[in-house]
Amino acid sequence: MKIKLLIAAIFLALLAGGAGGAYLAVSRGLPSIADLKKYSPAAGTKIYADDDTLIGELKVEKGIFVPLDEIPRSMSDAVVAVEDARFWKHGGIDYLAVVRALLKDAFYRSFKEGGSTLTQQLAKVVFLSPEKTLKRKLMEAALAVKIERSLSKKEILELYLNKVYFGHGAYGVEMAARTYFGKPARELTLAEAALIAGLVKAPTRYSPYNNLSRAKARQKIVLRRMEEEGYITEAEERSAYRTPLYLSSPQNGPDIYNYFIEYVRKYLEETYGVDAVYREGLKVYTTLDKRMQAEAVSALRAGLSEVDKREGWRGPIGHRSGINFGEELKGGKTTMSVVSRAGDTYDGLVLKVAPKEALIETRGVIGKLALRDAEWARKILEKKSGKTTKLPGRFSLTALLKPGDTVKVRIKSVRGSSIRLALEQDPEVEGALVAVEPHTGFIRAMVGGYDFRKSAYNRVLLAKRQPGSAFKPVIYAAAMDHGFTPASIIEDEPVTYKGGPDGQWRPENYDHEFHGPTRLREALALSLNVVTVKLVDSIGIDTVRNFAKTMGFTGKMPRNLSIALGSFDISPFEMAMLYNVFASGGQEVKPVSIKYITNGRRKILESNEPRLKQVISPQTAFLATSMMEDVVKHGTGWRAKALGVPVAGKTGTTNDYRDAWFIGYTTNLVACVWVGYDDPRTLGPMETGARAASPIWVSFMNRAARKGAEEFKEPKGIVSCFIDPKTGLRSHYDTDLREYFKDGTEPKDFARRRTIWEIKDPSKFNFD
Repeated sequence: MKIKLLIAAIFLALLAGGAGGAYLAVSRGLPSIADLKKYSPAAGTKIYADDDTLIGELKVEKGIFVPLDEIPRSMSDAVVAVEDARFWKHGGIDYLAVVRALLKDAFYRSFKEGGSTLTQQLAKVVFLSPEKTLKRKLMEAALAVKIERSLSKKEILELYLNKVYFGHGAYGVEMAARTYFGKPARELTLAEAALIAGLVKAPTRYSPYNNLSRAKARQKIVLRRMEEEGYITEAEERSAYRTPLYLSSPQNGPDIYNYFIEYVRKYLEETYGVDAVYREGLKVYTTLDKRMQAEAVSALRAGLSEVDKREGWRGPIGHRSGINFGEELKGGKTTMSVVSRAGDTYDGLVLKVAPKEALIETRGVIGKLALRDAEWARKILEKKSGKTTKLPGRFSLTALLKPGDTVKVRIKSVRGSSIRLALEQDPEVEGALVAVEPHTGFIRAMVGGYDFRKSAYNRVLLAKRQPGSAFKPVIYAAAMDHGFTPASIIEDEPVTYKGGPDGQWRPENYDHEFHGPTRLREALALSLNVVTVKLVDSIGIDTVRNFAKTMGFTGKMPRNLSIALGSFDISPFEMAMLYNVFASGGQEVKPVSIKYITNGRRKILESNEPRLKQVISPQTAFLATSMMEDVVKHGTGWRAKALGVPVAGKTGTTNDYRDAWFIGYTTNLVACVWVGYDDPRTLGPMETGARAASPIWVSFMNRAARKGAEEFKEPKGIVSCFIDPKTGLRSHYDTDLREYFKDGTEPKDFARRRTIWEIKDPSKFNFD
């Protein structure tokens, strides 16, 4: 024993001597601490939602800097207790910890034990690379000593808490508090602070989003260290550990604003310059409605998942061999002191599979997947061929899953310690949703794709796709300005035009049928292609093109009859603004994303008020709206009736089901939804705008805009009368259809009186 101690002493003496010499060598080339001493984070730009709450920052440095006095004492105590208990006593290097670390490193012949103080960690974060070499460790130690001589302990702790990484893109305690608990750091409880402090050692390993059990076990270690160091009592330790933790949903964290923030960033950089954006302390007050944005993200993600699942199950996303169910179950006991929310989606590890139920570990807890919650996966999609097949015979989970598979699961319900799961998969299909307030042009929500972290491509602005039938309301509105009324009759019959691959183009309706004499209101509700092509031919291609330009469309449009079927490219944002003209009573409204901007000296740099310009008549806008109300009441937009308030809108579907659209509005909000693949390919059979896009629109609008919606009001210059549904002429009977007209365009001629034999219920008619 004495020999071993002697050898250890000699070893330490040699190491100390070598380290001392190396320290003198590296200390001469150390960076200056002067900048750190007078450290002040670059102001950057703060971006606020419509309710003046902060939703994002544009800055050179990551994180949101907060002074130490705005960070709860429990947060700083937790970090000190678990990361550097002797922080308040040492001068930058904890020599006891260094000795312990050197002995372990020598034993393992590698750098396994850190022994770093908070000051050393700060030096590494600010000045050094994360590589584990002797030279870097010596530089870290030398810098720590210099930092301790230049800054007070409180200044060091403040810098550390604002710069350390806590996982999931969160730098500093403020971002960590918002990421994990959806609140500012000053509101953190002891239990929450302890969980966050536990992340510093290994953010990915101890993330509560990755493994709840490990996160709770780490939290317990932090609380125990706080109790041992005298920061809290034993009773406080027990109480904090038992306190339920309400984690933010990772699906509804700060990332939900990123498409909009990126849109604002580009404008700011183009207008004020990069230097001003990142250094002059701009404050940008936007029009974004946080509640609507959250609803838009939720609706789009859920809708895209449904479309994707109809395509079929692509199989597990990974596999882990050697799964021992007993060991996994023992190590993954449910910890319900962390509250899981229904609706959140995570990766899960399949532990055990039976025909009707599977046990799956997700985030460190074990839930049950019932057969009915995986029913959609009966349809299998072959990744290479793109072909789909249905599993033959009786459906069983054992045909889909095996122990060791990694799959996506959604938490369906949480009841006590029982967690029910549903099988999911990340969709490959993409989409976009944008919502605008009609008479102000305020952009209230903008979601450019399923997940900004996977793709920052903002499809609201950049996806130029064919609108299909969603463009038809513009054509019918143009017709209202050129001699047509909603009661005008056009024959829906086979017709041939020059063009097409064989020199002849024969437009067809979606149902491949013809409906004979058809009123324009009915033709739009049923989205009849033949009637629309004949209408464009009647009023003229240039008439339609010029009318669209008058409404604000600036893109390219072909000079042929195919424009009747939306054969040109347009973005979801442009489509929303076209429909906004109808919703605003014929006014083109400039879209507004920013209300006003101030600089660091509180000077207003920019202020935006609604700017409206009458571009089409209120009467034309009303007739288009009225006809689109019938699209919802009796036509392809029928799903929007679920709102229970007046709605006008139109579906759109392109060839081979490549694009699905629904654009619609109430009196208080216009919203556009597009669904499709980035590399244009079919969404699958029958994936129309009505099936793929309108459910997303309905889900969003039902939660975002139903309250406050009113009847669409008739402007002056609109009259109504009863018409005969077959001829469009004025009717003798007040039980026929009531139709709207611009004053002076209502039919003067009456349809013939019907005989009593043509009337199913004569008592309802007035024969005077």
